Amino acid sequence: MEWNGHPVKQVSDPTPAASARPKIHLAVLESGPLRRLGYHEAFASDALLHVHEGTEDEVLADPAVQVLLLGRQPGGRVFERVGEVRQQRPDLRILVAGSHGDDETIVRCLQAGAKGYIDEASPIAEFQQAIHIVGQGSIWAPRRLLSLFIDRVLQAAPGSFMPAKLVFTPREREVLELLVGGQPNREIARHMGIEERTVKAHVAKLLRKVGVPNRIALTMHTINHALLGIDKE
Repeated sequence: MEWNGHPVKQVSDPTPAASARPKIHLAVLESGPLRRLGYHEAFASDALLHVHEGTEDEVLADPAVQVLLLGRQPGGRVFERVGEVRQQRPDLRILVAGSHGDDETIVRCLQAGAKGYIDEASPIAEFQQAIHIVGQGSIWAPRRLLSLFIDRVLQAAPGSFMPAKLVFTPREREVLELLVGGQPNREIARHMGIEERTVKAHVAKLLRKVGVPNRIALTMHTINHALLGIDKE
């Protein structure tokens, strides 16, 4: 099977750890029926993806859907479409697929609430990787744009600041490392052997300490400013 001239990579990992991982529930919103069919056929090769069928209203109303691949939209104002979807489903993780998006379009999609942007001509293996990264709560975007995005986020946050010196406790550093690695609270709690509510408390303290408004900004700021390179307490 091929997609955009690229062979579909079969995903196969028979190890118990892989088979025990929960599937990511994905839906596709694409205005072109042939492109939509192509996405569905391509993602069928990934055993850890479950692609939901249905109309736009049906997939957005389905609470099982975790990740939305947002393809070409009428009018081309994709970042506005991201905002509309986020109003309906704030919990939905949106990956935008576009055609050679300029830097401004990509950053505006991220600002509107998308978790990532991928060129629609990318190989299927890259699409699958991006979906898994976004499904884990992390961001998929060109590295050159991370600095621009985090600067925009910080400028939009009233009273945001970068303390002159940050000191993290060992627990805070461990939480931050796992968060930057794209782990959700549930997995961080399991890894550290603590309650999920304790993880939430650590994250809230990290947000206040770093001076950023949300987890995305915290992740990007940590990468951009190499916060994990700061000396331990």
